[in-house]
Amino acid sequence: MAELRTPAGKVVPGHLEVGPGEGAPAVIVIQEWWGVTDQIRGIARRLAAAGFQVFAPDLYRGKTTRDAVEAERLMDALDKRAALRDLHEAVEALGPRSGGRVGVLGFCMGGMLALATAAHEPEVKACVPYYGIPQPELADVRRIRASVLGHFGNRDGWVTPARVDALEKALVSAKVKATLHRYDADHAFANEQRPEVYAPEPTRLAWERTLAFLHGELDRPAAGA
Repeated sequence: MAELRTPAGKVVPGHLEVGPGEGAPAVIVIQEWWGVTDQIRGIARRLAAAGFQVFAPDLYRGKTTRDAVEAERLMDALDKRAALRDLHEAVEALGPRSGGRVGVLGFCMGGMLALATAAHEPEVKACVPYYGIPQPELADVRRIRASVLGHFGNRDGWVTPARVDALEKALVSAKVKATLHRYDADHAFANEQRPEVYAPEPTRLAWERTLAFLHGELDRPAAGA
């Protein structure tokens, strides 16, 4: 694993999978409230094997947990604006390495931050939120210029179907290129380390759609490159 540095030389904390190496398209994987766990690193490795450079920013600076109460405390304590600065630096660092072909993908808290990053960073070309939506005070999703592919559960009590419908309406009204998929599943259905909610078939289908989307949006040269 190599370090990720901005063009100014600042080290960005996190887990880097170089995949095919510099020149390949890049994907930023944003953690759930548990931190940069083995599960998140596994996602990064799978994306790297699929042909991407992958970086998972360590927003908690080394802290992880398996306890939901502690995870909620860590998420609530996270300075979301500072997290967006970390993500800005990740976009800044990966842009030159990838010919400007950078996407963001996140789960739960990370899905929320993926959409927020796409709203704040016009350099982002593709955004894949899994069951996460930002509050308006953090980001105006109508400012997104990336293409969006969303994955949401119809039994999600956190990111409810009504919130997903509102997100879709906002994206459509702003003419954002977006496709939001709904699955017969619960919140966090794609986390194989949570058997109480893990849904294998929706997870398989969402992953196939995600890879096809990321390749479709990021494999071609960026505009102006």
